[in-house]
Amino acid sequence: MKGLLNEIDRLLKEKRYFEVKNIVTQENAADLALLFEELFGEDFDEQKEFMILFRLLPKDIAADTFAHMNSDMRQHLIGMFTDKELREILDESFIDDTVDLIEDLPANVVSRILKNSTTGERKAINEILRYPKDSAGSIMTIEYVSLHKDMTVSEAFEKIRKVGVNKETIYTCYVTENRKLIGVITVKDLFMADEDDKISDIMETHIISVDTHEDKEIVGNMFQKYDFLALPVVDKDKRLVGIVTFDDAMDVIQDENTEDFSKLAAIAPNEDSYFRTGIFKHAKSRIVWLLILMISATVTQIITNKYEAAFAAVPLLVSFMPMIMDTGGNCGAQSSTLIIRGIALDEIRFSDFFKVVFKEFRISIMVCSVLAVVNGIRVYLMYDHNFLLALTIALSIIATVILSKMIGAMLPMLAKRVHLDPAIMATPLITTIVDCCSLFLYFNIAMMIFKI
Repeated sequence: MKGLLNEIDRLLKEKRYFEVKNIVTQENAADLALLFEELFGEDFDEQKEFMILFRLLPKDIAADTFAHMNSDMRQHLIGMFTDKELREILDESFIDDTVDLIEDLPANVVSRILKNSTTGERKAINEILRYPKDSAGSIMTIEYVSLHKDMTVSEAFEKIRKVGVNKETIYTCYVTENRKLIGVITVKDLFMADEDDKISDIMETHIISVDTHEDKEIVGNMFQKYDFLALPVVDKDKRLVGIVTFDDAMDVIQDENTEDFSKLAAIAPNEDSYFRTGIFKHAKSRIVWLLILMISATVTQIITNKYEAAFAAVPLLVSFMPMIMDTGGNCGAQSSTLIIRGIALDEIRFSDFFKVVFKEFRISIMVCSVLAVVNGIRVYLMYDHNFLLALTIALSIIATVILSKMIGAMLPMLAKRVHLDPAIMATPLITTIVDCCSLFLYFNIAMMIFKI
C-alpha cells in the first residue's frame, strides 16, 4: 500500500492523470477509500488533488468508494459535487448505503441529498429512517428480487436479468403473494431445476425472518448462527418490507463488539474511531465511570479503617492486602468476561443461572485449592514458619476466590434479567465489589485466627 500511495502521489503532482486512472481502476473500492484517507489524511479540505483523484474514478467504482469513506470525507465531497455528480453517486448507491450516509451528516447536507434523490428513493429512505435506530428496519435494504409462486424457472431468470442489476443481492430471491413472504429460493436452486419447473414446487417454505423492530444485535447473531447471505425483514402482518444483507450484518457485529469492549473497560460507547474522537469527548466518555468507581472505592477505605486494631496487632497483615485484593479481582474478572461473552453469543441464558453458578463454584474450588496451598507454603517458609499467618492467607484466598467467582458469574446474568447490558458488570465494577468483599473476609478471618 505504501508503494502505491507514493506512486499515486507522485503522478498526481506531475499531473499524469491518465496513468493515475489506469492504476486506481484496478483497485478494490474498500482499498481505494483507505488510500484516500492515507494519502490526504485530515487535510483533504486544502488539497485540490483530492477531488481530482475522485473524479478520475469510473461512476460505479466512485460510488462504492464513496460508501466506504468516513463521514468527514463524504461530507467534504458532497460540498464539492455539482448536483449532477451528486445525483450520479446516489444513482449508483444502494438505498441502505444512502440511509447510512444521511444518518451521519448535518441537516443542510441531508437536504441536498434528498433534493437530488428521485421520488421513489426519497420514499424508500424515509421509510427506513422511521424505524428505531437499533432495529432491523434501520439496517435493511428494499433492493431485493421478488418472484411469484406461479412463475417458471425460465421466467424467474428473465426477471432476475431484468431487475438484478439494481438489486443489492440476487443470490437469494423471495417469493411473495400480495406482498406476504411465502417462500425463499436461491439462484443455485434455480440453476439445478428444469426451466419449466414452477417456483412453488422448488421454493423453501420454512422461512426464517425477523420483524422490522427486532434488535439489530439479534439480527447479527442470526447471521452467525445460520450462515445467511441475506435475511428477510417482515412487518407484523408478515409482509416483506426489506432484507438485511451479510455486509450490513458484519457492520452490526463489529459495532456491537466495539460497544461491549468499551463497556468492559468502563468507557461510555463512542461511534467514532479513536483518532476521529476529540480529547474532550474521550475524557467525557471515561470520567463518569471513573468517578463512580473512585467513590465506590471509599467503601474499601471504610473497611480498612474499621480493622485498624488488626493492623496494630499483626502489622504484616497490611502487606498481604494487595495480593488478596488482586487475586479476587482477577478471579472475578475471569468469570465475568466468560459469562458476558456467553450471554452475547446467546450460549448462556438466565434459565442457566444455577447451572452456571454451580459450575463456577466447582471451578473456584479447584483454583483456590492450588492458590491456597502455594501461598500458604510460601508464607510459612518466608515468614519464620509463622503457621497462623500462613493459615490466615490460605483461608482468605479460598474464601476470596470462591466469592469473587460467584459474584463474577451472577452479576452479568442478573443484569441481563433486569434488561441492563451485561457488559456494564465488567472488570472495573467487579474488581471494586470484590475488593470490598475480599478485605472484609480477610480481616475477619485474621481476627478469628489471631484472636484479636
